[in-house]
Amino acid sequence: MRILLVNPRGFCAGVHMAIQVVDQALDLLPDETIYVFHEIVHNKHVVARFKERGVRFIEDLAEAPAGAIVIYSAHGVSPRVREMAKERSLRAIDATCPLVTKVHMEAIRYAKRGWRILLIGHANHQEVIGTLGEAPEAITVVESVEDVASLEIEDAAQAVYLTQTTLSVDDAERIVRAIHERYPEVKAPPSDDICYATTNRQAAVRQMAPDCDLALVIGSKNSSNSVRLTEIAESEGAAARLIDDADELDRSWFEGLDRVLVTAGASAPEDLVAEVCRRLVGWFDAQIEVSSIIDEELEFALPLRLREMMVERGVDVGDRSIRFTTPQVTEAGYGATPLTVGASDRG
Repeated sequence: MRILLVNPRGFCAGVHMAIQVVDQALDLLPDETIYVFHEIVHNKHVVARFKERGVRFIEDLAEAPAGAIVIYSAHGVSPRVREMAKERSLRAIDATCPLVTKVHMEAIRYAKRGWRILLIGHANHQEVIGTLGEAPEAITVVESVEDVASLEIEDAAQAVYLTQTTLSVDDAERIVRAIHERYPEVKAPPSDDICYATTNRQAAVRQMAPDCDLALVIGSKNSSNSVRLTEIAESEGAAARLIDDADELDRSWFEGLDRVLVTAGASAPEDLVAEVCRRLVGWFDAQIEVSSIIDEELEFALPLRLREMMVERGVDVGDRSIRFTTPQVTEAGYGATPLTVGASDRG
């Protein structure tokens, strides 16, 4: 059996930054309880590991005592959450992904112009809740093609659609087509709102899944982008399983299979991917084939408030930007000597 380990997979730059923010806050403030508003990222292992280090995850700022440190998750928050933090004198550190912040800024800008904003996404997702809070009177959430039929837009020439960053590219395109069929004048955002990482991971699965018998997507069930990867693999003809970790594997899934695709959602740590590979190598003497479709390298600055805290405590801030690159595979970590195959090798 061959394991097709696809790049890009796993952590994106925004998730990497958010996790690093919590890590550095723990190191900087060892005697304080760190509160995080909502799960820092949608992965149960990441959350559990931080809980073991004393981090408190809350859904209501009232759970944090006045003056406490609170970190906003990668998904972003509404202005009302920020106001409540100020009212409680909380010391807030914003770990919102910059690509999510971009959508917030677009919503604010178009709302100030008096435009109607169609926000394509899942209404109960934290990212959408945060964006909606920027201009609730101007924003209508559109979850499906069916929702488009019930839209009422007085002046479509002054309307724009924005998109949740972690949506399926295919789903978003279907909804956008439906909007334009009904209201051709509705404008697109200046640049695509679906983030590069979501697009890249979906494109990699879409390209490789047709050649595989089974796709394993490592990620938690509440991770929107992980669910989308599973759906895309299925739509390309591969059986697909969304699993949190190697302990959810079942040997019976692999009977008679030749090629298994392994990928991970944008909030899944790479050590979970490595453990899945080691389990399959141990069970089936599987060979690992690394297929790099796109290599990613990005850099985000640390949140301003965290940098200020570092300076207050005499820490040399220097170049405290957070760099992210595509994960590398080694025999020691993944259980077998990897064969690297680039996209060009596959035509």
